[in-house]
Amino acid sequence: MSPLDLGPISAPPNALADSLGRVVRYLRLSVTDRCDLRCTYCMAEHMTFLPKAEVLSLEELDRVATAFVGLGTRKLRITGGEPLVRKDVLWLFERLSRHLASGALDEITLTTNGTQLAQHAAALAGLGVKRINVSLDSLDAGVFRRLTRGGDLAKVLAGVDAAQAAGLAVKINAVALAHDNAAELPALIAWAHGRGMDATLIETMPMGEVEADRTDQYLSLTDLKRTLSSFWTLTDLPLTPSLKGIGGPARYVRVAETGGRLGFITPLSHNFCESCNRVRLTCTGTLHTCLGREDAADLRAILRGGGNETDLQDAIRASVWAKPAGHDFQIGRDLAPAVARHMSSTGG
Repeated sequence: MSPLDLGPISAPPNALADSLGRVVRYLRLSVTDRCDLRCTYCMAEHMTFLPKAEVLSLEELDRVATAFVGLGTRKLRITGGEPLVRKDVLWLFERLSRHLASGALDEITLTTNGTQLAQHAAALAGLGVKRINVSLDSLDAGVFRRLTRGGDLAKVLAGVDAAQAAGLAVKINAVALAHDNAAELPALIAWAHGRGMDATLIETMPMGEVEADRTDQYLSLTDLKRTLSSFWTLTDLPLTPSLKGIGGPARYVRVAETGGRLGFITPLSHNFCESCNRVRLTCTGTLHTCLGREDAADLRAILRGGGNETDLQDAIRASVWAKPAGHDFQIGRDLAPAVARHMSSTGG
């Protein structure tokens, strides 16, 4: 089904739903646009980061997240930039954990590049975090350093070790890059599965102006899945929330030879808009209901303009109601990025 085929869906009464009946239960909450890496496909080498005054305080982030929980959101994912470089970010996890204790929230998760995990993993586990995603595109130290413009692979691997030692379930996310890591992906998947971690592959997304040509780096995961199937036995897993750890846009398979789960996120070769149940809040308080559109609602203006909780929830409802049917992602040599904002400022 394509987004244009979507017809009205019956949503539960009072649910946070869009005009097509898709119910939003998942908020990706960015706490910073800053990162200690400079991945070539994600941001420009010499990024200009936001002034601190434009970034929501941790108290404001808690307030918005709580408004979403009050509207039925069941899952929060803390993102960035790199969320663990935000000063005192563990305070926010501690505040949000009250929603876990009350049963209003099913889980709080985290997407991280892993560089700060060694020092924070135990604390995160103690605050109720059960699962995290670690972005890791290569196990070759030289390739990793080049892709991240100076990153230290050893720090990331130490972070993964610390996360698993703390009892966190770790999933490895890798962006599939035709010229940089395509040949290495089977080994990366096997490594993750060998350590009891799921792995997810992601097609490069045309977001923000970067120096690299993403047309040349684009690798269709449909084609890659066909290649993997030539030497592995891949069995499709059903799209059901009962499979713990499976959620969001990925389509999963079981790899018989490794015993692990492998996900494919394919915004270009096969979109997933018809089942989208998530929205993103940037660290500046801008609500985006679609990653691949320039739609936006300014919640910071309400937070700092004296608005009450009803005003905040009304704005959230109005924005979600107008959620687009589908994104505008496409790859083309002569095309500008589908959206001008970088992933680091949107929230991964």
